[in-house]
Amino acid sequence: MAKILKFVYVPILYFSILLVLTIYDQAYFNDPRPCVSDKDCPRPKFQKSNVRCRKGYCVNLDG
Repeated sequence: MAKILKFVYVPILYFSILLVLTIYDQAYFNDPRPCVSDKDCPRPKFQKSNVRCRKGYCVNLDG
């Protein structure tokens, strides 16, 4: 019985760690969005930021 629980518990544990790392990677290491003009770039609602289209990608010019 204990071996069966361990067999189920370990994959769930590894899957949850993988899921957390995947979500963390998407939230903090975004790829720049492709754009044609400045209007294609998203505007954050809660921050004052200067997001512009440069060389075909959206770039934050504030830093």
